[in-house]
Amino acid sequence: MTGDCSSSVSIFPRGRHLTIFAMLVSCFALWGLLNNMTDNLVPAFQRIFTMDPSRAGLVQVAFYGAYAVLALFASIIAEEFSYRVGVLVGLAVYVVGSLMYIPACAYASFDIYFVAIFTVAAGCSLLETTCNPYVLSLGDDSTAVRRLNFAQAFNPVGSVLGIFLAQKLILANLNPATAAERAQMAPEALAGIVRNELFWVCVPYVGLCLLAAVVWFFFLRTDPFVPDPGGKHKGLRRVGMAGVFALVPLTALYFLFPQMNKVLWIICGMAGPFTYVLLVKDYREMLGMLLRRPRYWCGVVAQFFYVGVQIAVWTWINAYCQQEFGVKPDEAAFYYLASIFLFVAMRWVATALMRRVNPTLLLAGFAFAAILSTAGVMYLPSTTLFTVMGHPVGWNALALVCVTGCMSLMFPTIYGMALGGLDPKAFRLGAAGLIMSILGGAIITPWMGSIAGAESSAWFALVPGFDAVRNMDLQISCQSIRASFAVPAICFAVVLIYALLFSASKDGEPQSANH
Repeated sequence: MTGDCSSSVSIFPRGRHLTIFAMLVSCFALWGLLNNMTDNLVPAFQRIFTMDPSRAGLVQVAFYGAYAVLALFASIIAEEFSYRVGVLVGLAVYVVGSLMYIPACAYASFDIYFVAIFTVAAGCSLLETTCNPYVLSLGDDSTAVRRLNFAQAFNPVGSVLGIFLAQKLILANLNPATAAERAQMAPEALAGIVRNELFWVCVPYVGLCLLAAVVWFFFLRTDPFVPDPGGKHKGLRRVGMAGVFALVPLTALYFLFPQMNKVLWIICGMAGPFTYVLLVKDYREMLGMLLRRPRYWCGVVAQFFYVGVQIAVWTWINAYCQQEFGVKPDEAAFYYLASIFLFVAMRWVATALMRRVNPTLLLAGFAFAAILSTAGVMYLPSTTLFTVMGHPVGWNALALVCVTGCMSLMFPTIYGMALGGLDPKAFRLGAAGLIMSILGGAIITPWMGSIAGAESSAWFALVPGFDAVRNMDLQISCQSIRASFAVPAICFAVVLIYALLFSASKDGEPQSANH
Protein backbone atom coordinates (compact mmCIF):
# COMPACT_ATOMS: atom_id res chain seq x y z
CA MET A 1 0.00 0.00 0.00
CA THR A 2 1.44 3.34 -0.99
CA GLY A 3 0.99 6.24 1.37
CA ASP A 4 3.57 8.72 0.06
CA CYS A 5 3.54 9.45 -3.64
CA SER A 6 6.51 11.76 -3.23
CA SER A 7 9.02 9.12 -2.15
CA SER A 8 11.49 10.35 -4.77
CA VAL A 9 11.55 13.90 -3.33
CA SER A 10 14.46 14.58 -0.96
CA ILE A 11 13.50 15.12 2.66
CA PHE A 12 16.51 17.40 3.18
CA PRO A 13 16.51 21.18 2.71
CA ARG A 14 18.98 22.75 0.32
CA GLY A 15 21.73 25.36 0.54
CA ARG A 16 22.19 27.29 3.76
CA HIS A 17 18.99 25.76 5.16
CA LEU A 18 20.76 22.41 5.31
CA THR A 19 23.23 23.80 7.88
CA ILE A 20 20.35 25.23 9.93
CA PHE A 21 18.63 21.85 9.72
CA ALA A 22 21.76 20.12 11.01
CA MET A 23 21.98 22.46 14.00
CA LEU A 24 18.28 21.94 14.73
CA VAL A 25 18.93 18.21 14.78
CA SER A 26 21.45 18.85 17.57
CA CYS A 27 18.64 20.52 19.56
CA PHE A 28 16.50 17.40 19.11
CA ALA A 29 19.36 15.36 20.55
CA LEU A 30 19.81 17.84 23.42
CA TRP A 31 16.27 17.68 24.74
CA GLY A 32 16.19 13.91 24.19
CA LEU A 33 19.28 13.69 26.38
CA LEU A 34 17.68 15.88 29.05
CA ASN A 35 14.35 14.02 28.98
CA ASN A 36 15.89 10.63 29.60
CA MET A 37 18.51 11.81 32.04
CA THR A 38 15.71 13.44 34.05
CA ASP A 39 13.72 10.19 34.05
CA ASN A 40 16.55 8.68 36.10
CA LEU A 41 16.27 11.44 38.70
CA VAL A 42 13.09 9.79 39.99
CA PRO A 43 14.81 6.66 41.36
CA ALA A 44 17.84 8.78 42.30
CA PHE A 45 15.88 11.30 44.38
CA GLN A 46 13.76 8.52 45.84
CA ARG A 47 16.94 7.07 47.33
CA ILE A 48 18.78 10.34 48.11
CA PHE A 49 15.87 12.05 49.88
CA THR A 50 14.23 8.78 51.08
CA MET A 51 10.86 9.65 49.56
CA ASP A 52 7.93 7.63 48.28
CA PRO A 53 7.29 7.10 44.52
CA SER A 54 4.51 9.69 44.31
CA ARG A 55 6.70 12.50 45.70
CA ALA A 56 9.69 11.45 43.60
CA GLY A 57 7.33 11.56 40.61
CA LEU A 58 7.10 15.34 41.11
CA VAL A 59 10.31 15.47 39.07
CA GLN A 60 8.20 14.62 36.02
CA VAL A 61 5.44 17.01 37.08
CA ALA A 62 8.00 19.82 37.07
CA PHE A 63 9.62 18.78 33.81
CA TYR A 64 6.57 18.10 31.68
CA GLY A 65 4.39 20.65 33.42
CA ALA A 66 6.77 23.33 32.15
CA TYR A 67 6.03 22.20 28.60
CA ALA A 68 2.31 22.73 29.19
CA VAL A 69 2.70 26.20 30.69
CA LEU A 70 5.36 27.63 28.34
CA ALA A 71 4.38 26.19 24.95
CA LEU A 72 1.89 28.97 24.10
CA PHE A 73 4.46 31.58 25.11
CA ALA A 74 6.98 29.92 22.78
CA SER A 75 4.52 29.98 19.87
CA ILE A 76 3.92 33.69 20.45
CA ILE A 77 7.68 34.35 20.29
CA ALA A 78 7.80 32.49 16.95
CA GLU A 79 4.68 34.29 15.69
CA GLU A 80 5.84 37.77 16.65
CA PHE A 81 9.51 37.33 15.73
CA SER A 82 10.86 34.11 14.20
CA TYR A 83 11.67 30.46 14.87
CA ARG A 84 15.31 31.49 15.31
CA VAL A 85 14.48 33.81 18.22
CA GLY A 86 12.50 30.99 19.84
CA VAL A 87 15.56 28.73 19.64
CA LEU A 88 17.80 31.43 21.13
CA VAL A 89 15.45 32.10 24.05
CA GLY A 90 14.96 28.38 24.69
CA LEU A 91 18.69 27.68 24.87
CA ALA A 92 19.25 30.67 27.18
CA VAL A 93 16.51 29.53 29.58
CA TYR A 94 17.96 26.02 29.59
CA VAL A 95 21.38 27.36 30.64
CA VAL A 96 19.82 29.36 33.50
CA GLY A 97 17.95 26.28 34.73
CA SER A 98 21.05 24.09 34.60
CA LEU A 99 23.03 26.57 36.67
CA MET A 100 20.27 26.48 39.30
CA TYR A 101 21.32 22.90 40.04
CA ILE A 102 24.36 24.36 41.84
CA PRO A 103 22.42 26.10 44.69
CA ALA A 104 20.04 23.11 44.81
CA CYS A 105 23.04 20.89 45.49
CA ALA A 106 24.57 23.31 47.98
CA TYR A 107 21.36 23.47 50.06
CA ALA A 108 20.44 19.79 49.46
CA SER A 109 16.93 21.02 48.70
CA PHE A 110 14.41 19.02 46.69
CA ASP A 111 12.28 22.17 46.41
CA ILE A 112 15.08 24.09 44.66
CA TYR A 113 15.65 21.10 42.40
CA PHE A 114 11.95 21.20 41.55
CA VAL A 115 12.29 24.83 40.39
CA ALA A 116 15.57 24.09 38.55
CA ILE A 117 14.01 21.13 36.74
CA PHE A 118 11.01 23.27 35.82
CA THR A 119 13.32 25.97 34.40
CA VAL A 120 15.39 23.47 32.39
CA ALA A 121 12.16 22.04 31.01
CA ALA A 122 10.90 25.54 30.22
CA GLY A 123 13.91 25.93 27.94
CA CYS A 124 13.15 22.56 26.36
CA SER A 125 9.53 23.60 25.87
CA LEU A 126 10.59 26.76 24.04
CA LEU A 127 12.99 24.71 21.91
CA GLU A 128 10.58 21.92 21.08
CA THR A 129 7.67 24.25 20.28
CA THR A 130 9.95 26.10 17.88
CA CYS A 131 12.13 23.37 16.39
CA ASN A 132 9.39 20.95 15.31
CA PRO A 133 7.57 23.40 12.99
CA TYR A 134 10.94 24.92 12.01
CA VAL A 135 11.98 21.51 10.64
CA LEU A 136 8.65 21.12 8.83
CA SER A 137 9.18 24.47 7.12
CA LEU A 138 12.75 23.80 5.90
CA GLY A 139 11.98 21.90 2.73
CA ASP A 140 9.39 20.38 0.43
CA ASP A 141 5.91 20.22 1.99
CA SER A 142 5.23 16.73 0.65
CA THR A 143 8.08 15.24 2.73
CA ALA A 144 7.46 17.23 5.90
CA VAL A 145 6.49 14.30 8.14
CA ARG A 146 9.38 12.18 6.85
CA ARG A 147 11.77 15.08 7.50
CA LEU A 148 10.39 15.48 11.03
CA ASN A 149 10.71 11.73 11.65
CA PHE A 150 14.34 11.97 10.45
CA ALA A 151 15.08 14.85 12.83
CA GLN A 152 13.22 13.12 15.65
CA ALA A 153 15.38 10.03 15.06
CA PHE A 154 18.24 11.98 16.67
CA ASN A 155 16.11 12.59 19.75
CA PRO A 156 16.60 9.00 20.98
CA VAL A 157 20.29 9.24 20.06
CA GLY A 158 20.44 11.96 22.70
CA SER A 159 18.31 9.73 24.92
CA VAL A 160 20.92 6.97 24.77
CA LEU A 161 23.61 9.44 25.81
CA GLY A 162 21.33 10.73 28.58
CA ILE A 163 20.79 7.25 29.97
CA PHE A 164 24.53 6.54 29.75
CA LEU A 165 25.36 9.77 31.62
CA ALA A 166 22.70 9.05 34.23
CA GLN A 167 23.95 5.51 34.68
CA LYS A 168 27.65 6.38 34.93
CA LEU A 169 27.47 9.73 36.69
CA ILE A 170 24.25 9.76 38.73
CA LEU A 171 23.05 6.22 39.48
CA ALA A 172 26.53 4.71 39.82
CA ASN A 173 27.41 7.30 42.48
CA LEU A 174 24.38 6.58 44.67
CA ASN A 175 25.38 5.16 48.02
CA PRO A 176 24.08 1.57 48.36
CA ALA A 177 22.76 2.22 51.89
CA THR A 178 19.07 1.34 52.21
CA ALA A 179 16.40 3.63 53.61
CA ALA A 180 16.55 1.79 56.93
CA GLU A 181 20.35 2.10 57.10
CA ARG A 182 20.20 5.81 56.26
CA ALA A 183 17.68 6.39 59.04
CA GLN A 184 20.16 4.97 61.56
CA MET A 185 23.16 7.04 60.38
CA ALA A 186 24.53 10.01 62.26
CA PRO A 187 23.29 13.31 60.70
CA GLU A 188 26.83 14.36 59.69
CA ALA A 189 27.54 11.05 57.97
CA LEU A 190 24.22 11.07 56.12
CA ALA A 191 24.72 14.71 55.05
CA GLY A 192 28.12 13.83 53.57
CA ILE A 193 26.63 10.98 51.55
CA VAL A 194 23.80 13.18 50.28
CA ARG A 195 26.19 15.99 49.30
CA ASN A 196 28.28 13.58 47.23
CA GLU A 197 25.21 12.09 45.54
CA LEU A 198 23.77 15.50 44.69
CA PHE A 199 27.12 16.70 43.35
CA TRP A 200 27.00 13.94 40.73
CA VAL A 201 23.41 14.88 39.91
CA CYS A 202 24.65 18.38 39.03
CA VAL A 203 27.68 17.44 36.95
CA PRO A 204 25.99 16.41 33.65
CA TYR A 205 23.40 19.21 33.70
CA VAL A 206 25.91 21.99 34.30
CA GLY A 207 28.37 20.44 31.84
CA LEU A 208 25.80 20.52 29.03
CA CYS A 209 25.70 24.30 29.25
CA LEU A 210 28.80 24.37 27.01
CA LEU A 211 27.01 22.47 24.23
CA ALA A 212 23.99 24.75 24.54
CA ALA A 213 26.25 27.81 24.27
CA VAL A 214 27.82 26.56 21.01
CA VAL A 215 24.40 26.06 19.40
CA TRP A 216 23.21 29.41 20.78
CA PHE A 217 26.10 31.30 19.13
CA PHE A 218 25.44 29.52 15.83
CA PHE A 219 21.83 30.71 15.71
CA LEU A 220 22.85 34.16 16.91
CA ARG A 221 25.07 34.56 13.83
CA THR A 222 22.82 33.01 11.18
CA ASP A 223 19.29 33.12 9.75
CA PRO A 224 18.71 36.92 9.79
CA PHE A 225 16.04 38.24 12.14
CA VAL A 226 12.67 38.82 10.48
CA PRO A 227 10.16 40.88 12.52
CA ASP A 228 6.42 40.37 12.27
CA PRO A 229 4.44 42.62 9.88
CA GLY A 230 3.20 44.75 12.76
CA GLY A 231 6.69 45.92 13.61
CA LYS A 232 9.30 45.16 16.22
CA HIS A 233 7.75 47.18 19.04
CA LYS A 234 4.38 45.51 18.65
CA GLY A 235 6.09 42.13 18.80
CA LEU A 236 8.01 43.06 21.95
CA ARG A 237 4.85 44.26 23.69
CA ARG A 238 2.96 41.10 22.82
CA VAL A 239 5.75 38.78 23.87
CA GLY A 240 6.20 40.74 27.10
CA MET A 241 2.49 40.53 27.95
CA ALA A 242 2.40 36.84 27.06
CA GLY A 243 5.35 36.27 29.40
CA VAL A 244 3.55 38.08 32.21
CA PHE A 245 0.41 35.98 31.72
CA ALA A 246 2.50 32.78 31.63
CA LEU A 247 4.82 33.36 34.59
CA VAL A 248 3.20 35.73 37.10
CA PRO A 249 0.20 33.54 38.06
CA LEU A 250 2.42 30.47 38.24
CA THR A 251 5.00 32.20 40.46
CA ALA A 252 2.35 33.73 42.72
CA LEU A 253 0.65 30.37 43.27
CA TYR A 254 3.99 28.70 44.03
CA PHE A 255 4.90 31.11 46.82
CA LEU A 256 1.42 31.88 48.17
CA PHE A 257 0.36 28.23 48.34
CA PRO A 258 3.57 26.19 48.76
CA GLN A 259 1.63 23.06 49.81
CA MET A 260 -0.61 23.17 46.75
CA ASN A 261 -0.83 19.92 44.80
CA LYS A 262 1.76 20.38 42.05
CA VAL A 263 -0.34 18.84 39.28
CA LEU A 264 -3.14 21.27 40.18
CA TRP A 265 -0.51 24.04 40.27
CA ILE A 266 0.50 23.26 36.69
CA ILE A 267 -3.11 23.13 35.49
CA CYS A 268 -3.87 26.49 37.14
CA GLY A 269 -0.67 27.90 35.62
CA MET A 270 -1.95 27.01 32.16
CA ALA A 271 -4.90 29.38 32.66
CA GLY A 272 -2.64 32.43 32.22
CA PRO A 273 -1.45 31.67 28.65
CA PHE A 274 -4.96 30.60 27.63
CA THR A 275 -6.38 33.85 28.99
CA TYR A 276 -3.89 35.84 26.92
CA VAL A 277 -4.85 33.93 23.76
CA LEU A 278 -8.55 34.61 24.37
CA LEU A 279 -7.93 38.33 24.99
CA VAL A 280 -5.98 38.96 21.75
CA LYS A 281 -8.28 38.97 18.71
CA ASP A 282 -6.00 37.36 16.10
CA TYR A 283 -4.88 34.62 18.49
CA ARG A 284 -8.50 34.02 19.44
CA GLU A 285 -9.32 33.58 15.74
CA MET A 286 -6.43 31.13 15.35
CA LEU A 287 -7.77 29.11 18.28
CA GLY A 288 -11.17 28.99 16.61
CA MET A 289 -9.59 27.59 13.43
CA LEU A 290 -7.91 24.85 15.45
CA LEU A 291 -11.03 23.85 17.35
CA ARG A 292 -12.99 23.49 14.10
CA ARG A 293 -10.60 20.75 12.93
CA PRO A 294 -11.28 17.37 14.64
CA ARG A 295 -8.07 15.89 13.24
CA TYR A 296 -6.15 18.59 15.08
CA TRP A 297 -7.79 18.60 18.51
CA CYS A 298 -8.13 14.82 18.55
CA GLY A 299 -4.41 14.79 17.75
CA VAL A 300 -3.75 16.93 20.82
CA VAL A 301 -5.66 14.39 22.94
CA ALA A 302 -3.76 11.47 21.37
CA GLN A 303 -0.45 13.26 21.91
CA PHE A 304 -1.37 13.88 25.56
CA PHE A 305 -1.82 10.16 26.14
CA TYR A 306 1.19 9.19 24.02
CA VAL A 307 3.63 11.49 25.80
CA GLY A 308 2.10 10.46 29.11
CA VAL A 309 2.70 6.77 28.43
CA GLN A 310 6.22 7.35 27.11
CA ILE A 311 7.31 9.26 30.18
CA ALA A 312 5.47 6.96 32.59
CA VAL A 313 6.99 3.79 31.15
CA TRP A 314 10.48 5.27 31.01
CA THR A 315 10.15 6.60 34.55
CA TRP A 316 9.06 3.33 36.15
CA ILE A 317 11.09 0.94 34.01
CA ASN A 318 13.97 1.20 36.50
CA ALA A 319 11.78 0.31 39.49
CA TYR A 320 10.14 -2.53 37.55
CA CYS A 321 13.51 -4.07 36.71
CA GLN A 322 14.84 -3.68 40.25
CA GLN A 323 11.78 -5.41 41.64
CA GLU A 324 11.39 -8.16 39.04
CA PHE A 325 15.04 -9.00 38.37
CA GLY A 326 16.66 -8.09 41.69
CA VAL A 327 19.20 -5.69 40.17
CA LYS A 328 20.65 -2.40 41.46
CA PRO A 329 19.52 1.02 40.09
CA ASP A 330 22.53 1.43 37.80
CA GLU A 331 22.16 -2.17 36.58
CA ALA A 332 18.46 -1.59 35.90
CA ALA A 333 19.51 1.21 33.54
CA PHE A 334 20.78 -1.56 31.21
CA TYR A 335 17.18 -2.50 30.34
CA TYR A 336 16.31 1.15 29.81
CA LEU A 337 19.30 1.52 27.51
CA ALA A 338 18.30 -1.59 25.54
CA SER A 339 14.80 -0.14 25.17
CA ILE A 340 16.14 3.12 23.79
CA PHE A 341 18.41 1.31 21.32
CA LEU A 342 15.35 -0.51 19.98
CA PHE A 343 13.49 2.81 19.95
CA VAL A 344 16.24 4.34 17.78
CA ALA A 345 16.31 1.36 15.40
CA MET A 346 12.54 1.28 15.00
CA ARG A 347 12.42 5.05 14.39
CA TRP A 348 14.72 4.60 11.38
CA VAL A 349 12.72 1.57 10.22
CA ALA A 350 9.46 3.51 10.50
CA THR A 351 10.91 6.49 8.61
CA ALA A 352 11.93 4.17 5.78
CA LEU A 353 8.56 2.39 5.73
CA MET A 354 6.76 5.71 5.34
CA ARG A 355 8.05 5.85 1.78
CA ARG A 356 5.66 3.00 1.00
CA VAL A 357 3.07 2.74 3.77
CA ASN A 358 0.48 5.24 4.95
CA PRO A 359 1.81 6.79 8.20
CA THR A 360 -1.58 6.49 9.93
CA LEU A 361 -1.72 2.75 9.27
CA LEU A 362 1.80 2.37 10.61
CA LEU A 363 0.74 4.28 13.70
CA ALA A 364 -2.23 1.98 14.21
CA GLY A 365 -0.08 -1.13 13.81
CA PHE A 366 2.54 0.08 16.25
CA ALA A 367 -0.13 1.08 18.81
CA PHE A 368 -1.74 -2.37 18.64
CA ALA A 369 1.65 -4.04 19.06
CA ALA A 370 2.32 -1.77 22.06
CA ILE A 371 -0.89 -2.93 23.74
CA LEU A 372 0.13 -6.57 23.29
CA SER A 373 3.62 -5.84 24.63
CA THR A 374 2.17 -4.06 27.67
CA ALA A 375 0.05 -7.13 28.39
CA GLY A 376 3.28 -9.14 28.30
CA VAL A 377 4.84 -6.83 30.90
CA MET A 378 1.83 -7.41 33.17
CA TYR A 379 1.42 -11.16 32.78
CA LEU A 380 4.55 -12.87 31.43
CA PRO A 381 6.91 -14.50 33.95
CA SER A 382 10.30 -13.08 34.87
CA THR A 383 11.99 -16.49 34.77
CA THR A 384 15.45 -16.03 33.22
CA LEU A 385 15.69 -17.28 29.64
CA PHE A 386 19.25 -16.06 29.10
CA THR A 387 21.61 -13.35 30.29
CA VAL A 388 23.15 -10.40 28.47
CA MET A 389 26.32 -8.96 30.01
CA GLY A 390 25.30 -10.58 33.29
CA HIS A 391 21.75 -9.14 33.20
CA PRO A 392 18.89 -11.68 33.42
CA VAL A 393 16.37 -11.56 30.59
CA GLY A 394 12.92 -13.15 30.84
CA TRP A 395 9.78 -12.98 28.72
CA ASN A 396 8.52 -9.92 30.60
CA ALA A 397 11.87 -8.16 30.05
CA LEU A 398 11.56 -8.74 26.29
CA ALA A 399 8.00 -7.38 26.38
CA LEU A 400 9.17 -4.35 28.36
CA VAL A 401 11.81 -3.51 25.76
CA CYS A 402 9.29 -4.04 22.94
CA VAL A 403 6.90 -1.49 24.50
CA THR A 404 9.50 1.22 23.90
CA GLY A 405 10.23 -0.03 20.38
CA CYS A 406 6.53 0.31 19.51
CA MET A 407 6.54 3.94 20.67
CA SER A 408 9.25 4.95 18.19
CA LEU A 409 7.18 6.64 15.48
CA MET A 410 4.27 7.90 17.57
CA PHE A 411 5.20 11.46 18.54
CA PRO A 412 6.26 12.82 15.11
CA THR A 413 3.50 10.93 13.28
CA ILE A 414 0.72 12.21 15.54
CA TYR A 415 2.31 15.67 15.31
CA GLY A 416 2.35 15.61 11.50
CA MET A 417 -1.16 14.16 11.24
CA ALA A 418 -2.62 16.79 13.56
CA LEU A 419 -1.03 19.69 11.67
CA GLY A 420 -1.89 18.22 8.25
CA GLY A 421 -3.82 20.66 6.06
CA LEU A 422 -3.90 23.30 8.80
CA ASP A 423 -4.41 26.94 7.83
CA PRO A 424 -0.92 28.58 7.77
CA LYS A 425 -2.22 31.39 9.99
CA ALA A 426 -2.81 28.94 12.85
CA PHE A 427 0.24 26.76 12.29
CA ARG A 428 2.44 28.10 15.09
CA LEU A 429 -0.37 28.15 17.64
CA GLY A 430 -1.32 24.64 16.56
CA ALA A 431 2.25 23.49 17.12
CA ALA A 432 2.10 24.98 20.62
CA GLY A 433 -1.07 23.05 21.41
CA LEU A 434 0.65 19.80 20.51
CA ILE A 435 3.61 20.64 22.72
CA MET A 436 1.26 21.61 25.56
CA SER A 437 -0.12 18.09 25.36
CA ILE A 438 3.22 17.01 26.83
CA LEU A 439 1.36 17.79 30.05
CA GLY A 440 0.44 14.11 29.79
CA GLY A 441 3.89 13.32 31.19
CA ALA A 442 3.05 15.29 34.34
CA ILE A 443 -0.32 13.59 34.86
CA ILE A 444 0.01 10.03 33.55
CA THR A 445 3.35 9.43 35.33
CA PRO A 446 2.03 10.18 38.86
CA TRP A 447 -1.13 8.19 38.04
CA MET A 448 0.97 5.15 37.17
CA GLY A 449 3.17 5.82 40.21
CA SER A 450 0.18 5.99 42.54
CA ILE A 451 -0.80 2.45 41.49
CA ALA A 452 2.79 1.17 41.69
CA GLY A 453 3.20 2.61 45.20
CA ALA A 454 -0.20 1.59 46.58
CA GLU A 455 -0.46 -1.03 49.31
CA SER A 456 -3.84 -2.11 47.97
CA SER A 457 -5.86 -1.06 44.96
CA ALA A 458 -8.73 -2.23 42.77
CA TRP A 459 -6.16 -2.30 39.93
CA PHE A 460 -4.46 -5.26 41.64
CA ALA A 461 -7.39 -7.45 40.60
CA LEU A 462 -5.97 -7.30 37.05
CA VAL A 463 -2.87 -9.26 38.10
CA PRO A 464 -3.98 -11.84 40.70
CA GLY A 465 -1.47 -14.37 41.89
CA PHE A 466 1.63 -12.16 41.74
CA ASP A 467 3.67 -11.49 44.89
CA ALA A 468 2.14 -8.66 46.95
CA VAL A 469 5.03 -8.36 49.44
CA ARG A 470 6.30 -4.76 49.40
CA ASN A 471 9.92 -3.83 48.81
CA MET A 472 10.45 -1.24 51.54
CA ASP A 473 13.26 0.55 49.67
CA LEU A 474 11.25 0.89 46.44
CA GLN A 475 7.88 0.92 48.25
CA ILE A 476 6.35 -1.29 45.57
CA SER A 477 5.53 -4.97 45.10
CA CYS A 478 5.56 -7.25 42.06
CA GLN A 479 1.78 -7.10 41.99
CA SER A 480 1.58 -3.30 42.27
CA ILE A 481 4.23 -2.52 39.63
CA ARG A 482 2.68 -4.99 37.19
CA ALA A 483 -0.82 -3.61 37.80
CA SER A 484 0.44 -0.09 37.09
CA PHE A 485 1.11 -1.09 33.47
CA ALA A 486 -2.64 -1.09 32.86
CA VAL A 487 -2.22 2.67 32.51
CA PRO A 488 0.07 2.38 29.43
CA ALA A 489 -2.40 -0.08 27.86
CA ILE A 490 -5.17 2.53 28.17
CA CYS A 491 -2.95 5.24 26.67
CA PHE A 492 -1.94 3.12 23.68
CA ALA A 493 -5.62 2.33 23.08
CA VAL A 494 -6.30 6.07 22.72
CA VAL A 495 -3.49 6.37 20.15
CA LEU A 496 -4.88 3.37 18.25
CA ILE A 497 -8.36 4.91 18.13
CA TYR A 498 -6.95 8.21 16.81
CA ALA A 499 -5.00 6.43 14.07
CA LEU A 500 -8.05 4.42 12.99
CA LEU A 501 -10.37 7.44 13.03
CA PHE A 502 -8.15 9.37 10.61
CA SER A 503 -6.69 6.51 8.58
CA ALA A 504 -8.86 7.57 5.63
CA SER A 505 -6.61 10.62 5.15
CA LYS A 506 -4.24 10.29 2.21
CA ASP A 507 -1.32 10.89 4.54
CA GLY A 508 -0.58 12.70 7.74
CA GLU A 509 1.52 15.47 6.26
CA PRO A 510 1.04 19.20 6.40
CA GLN A 511 -0.05 20.64 3.09
CA SER A 512 1.61 23.93 3.80
CA ALA A 513 4.42 24.20 6.30
CA ASN A 514 6.39 27.16 4.97
CA HIS A 515 5.62 29.98 7.35
